Amino acid sequence: MTSNNYILREITQKDNEQIAKVIRDVLVEMGVPKVGTAYEDKALDEMFETYNKPSAAYYVIENNKRIIGGAGIAQLNNYDGNICEFQKMYFLSEARGLGLGSKMITICLEKAKEFGFEKCYLETMPYMDSARALYQKNGFISLDKPVGNTGHYSCNVWMIKDL
Repeated sequence: MTSNNYILREITQKDNEQIAKVIRDVLVEMGVPKVGTAYEDKALDEMFETYNKPSAAYYVIENNKRIIGGAGIAQLNNYDGNICEFQKMYFLSEARGLGLGSKMITICLEKAKEFGFEKCYLETMPYMDSARALYQKNGFISLDKPVGNTGHYSCNVWMIKDL
């Protein structure tokens, strides 16, 4: 998918270093704790390998051969039901407010349906107002408690959507 010089595509192994830096930079910018969040995930340094498995996908947004954001879906950890998790959607500031988040959510949810998932779960932070508004706009509703156990105990906003 190409739109205004932005290319949304599946991750490749050569993207690992760039997307890890994007995610960590955004987390620092947002003041997210480095413990109990995606910041400390080993998967950040191996994103292609992490999502290169059945029922998982990760997409990046590229502009001028530079990764500026990404997001993915995978089976929800430590949960036996047919629920996927919308994971690691982070964009550099230059990629925000352009409608790329909605496009990313749409592509990931379409892929989740293709994989046969019935619901999509996500976790975020209470002060990430724009992200929460975007998720609500795309049909996610708030939950009172987490589902499964992602290990991200510092993320205390939980949302879910029927697919």
